[in-house]
Amino acid sequence: MANRRRDRQRNRARGRHETSQVQLSLPYDRRNGIVFGAAIALILIGYICMAQPPVDGFLSLTLAPILLVIGYVFLIPMALLMKSQKELNTATKPTESEVETSA
Repeated sequence: MANRRRDRQRNRARGRHETSQVQLSLPYDRRNGIVFGAAIALILIGYICMAQPPVDGFLSLTLAPILLVIGYVFLIPMALLMKSQKELNTATKPTESEVETSA
């Protein structure tokens, strides 16, 4: 009876230890960071242009909204949705079963 309890405790401890070693990583790589940084820089430039003095000038009425739309609508979603090179390589490689069935 005591041996069973010890075995259960050891198994539980092993199970906890094994699950704690699993590393979780984000699916983003350097390219995503570069595009995200460019989006943030473009958005900041857009807000700076919007704050320039003549309120009815070219910078605050035309250029700033265009920069903000490009940053918010295109670059940030692109940075979040781009796949890494690893994911692209594994997605394009055929699996062994696909190779066998096509031959």
